[in-house]
Amino acid sequence: MTDRRQFLKTAGAISLAGGAGLYSTLANFSAQAADTTGYKALVCVFLFGGLDCHDTILPYDQPSYDRYTEIRASLLQDYAALPGGSTRDRDRLLALNPVNASQFGSRQFALPPEMSALKALFDNGNAAIIGNVGPLLEPTTKTDFENDSPILPARLFSHNDQQSTWMAMKPEGAPVGWGGLFGDAAIASNANQTPALTAVSSFGNTVFLVGNSTVPYELGADGVQLVGAIENENGDLPADLPPIIRAHMESVGVARSNLYERDMINATIAGLQTSDTLNAGLTNASSPITTVFPQTFLAAQLRTIAQTINIRAEMNSNRQIFFVGIGGFDTHSGQAANLPGLQQEISEAVAAFYLSTIEMGAAQDVTLFTASDFGRTLTINGDGTDHGWGAHHFVVGGGVNGNRIYGDIPLFDYDHANDAGNGRLIPSVSVEQMAGTMGRWFGLTPGEIAASLPALSNFTQQDLGFV
Repeated sequence: MTDRRQFLKTAGAISLAGGAGLYSTLANFSAQAADTTGYKALVCVFLFGGLDCHDTILPYDQPSYDRYTEIRASLLQDYAALPGGSTRDRDRLLALNPVNASQFGSRQFALPPEMSALKALFDNGNAAIIGNVGPLLEPTTKTDFENDSPILPARLFSHNDQQSTWMAMKPEGAPVGWGGLFGDAAIASNANQTPALTAVSSFGNTVFLVGNSTVPYELGADGVQLVGAIENENGDLPADLPPIIRAHMESVGVARSNLYERDMINATIAGLQTSDTLNAGLTNASSPITTVFPQTFLAAQLRTIAQTINIRAEMNSNRQIFFVGIGGFDTHSGQAANLPGLQQEISEAVAAFYLSTIEMGAAQDVTLFTASDFGRTLTINGDGTDHGWGAHHFVVGGGVNGNRIYGDIPLFDYDHANDAGNGRLIPSVSVEQMAGTMGRWFGLTPGEIAASLPALSNFTQQDLGFV
């Protein structure tokens, strides 16, 4: 039975990008008590490769900035050699003035000028920074780390494993992610008329959105991925052939005794029907979104997610979880040439997405957050940086308690309480604390959160208060 359930998850994820699943009542969520009144959506923006947090949240007070320029001298020389000069010069940085600035004493922080759109959201209280967040199984100090005394996440500093740990709290091979488990609670509470649209990815199949009954529905960056031979949009096929192809794919009139064959057929049918339903809703939206998005890959994904949220009433959807992604953050070399453009793409795409939620009257109901494999070392290797652990991330939305820095921004130096070596940060905040905060906002009960985030109980503060 276990093998068949795994088969169904895989089949649902790949069958026509339709995502079906069994959507049965789960033992873990037998109370079915999640609050699914109104509408709420979580949007994960995953930055594949490991975003350099030290080059995103930068030091701004003079002593910290001076020390930073000492440590990263050769990398800053690369920035200075760029056309137009260095965007890391202190007088070009965008100084932050969070309402909790006193928490950091005389230390000040800034964003690079490429992230001006996100800076505006922060200033207006619609974005917050979660400082030094990363995978933890229990609170971990530098002494703990050096003595190998805490239980540490497995295979630290490995791309695939830490991507999986961020998404599923376990290294590569984990069967379910915390987004999918949140989706299980929503499905068990009948939050959506079409359960297959509970978890939606525009970046392919992802463990983050896989639950025990939740299977990610896969959208393309341009919308619903339809079967060309069935749609026959260009009229290349004889008019009577597409219905025959669809009937064949659905095995119309064919009795199958094999359970796997029947499951695949049912997944295919459900996938086609879900695609038909969503495509019709997007095509016939009563008030299409007019917000202008940048012409970038990340913005295209977020535009498609916004269009899906825009028809939430037509789809009778109350709870949804979305996943988008962008790569290029493994900056072992060429960081000055590559990172600023990626930062600008994030900033402008996220800002446009937030404006679209205002346009559709859902700003208070949609929370977007960034995630990544890990941060990077403060130490440089010449023109790049190496794999780290803790990192700084953004949370954006009308319901965010913004213009604040939650968690901590450790010193831009070595040998401090959160330095695991080479400026690699030991996280101050666990991914599960960040996720648990959003789970409460999403409407999950304490029991549902505990079932989704098993290590959360090891941390005293289980709600960071940012939303």
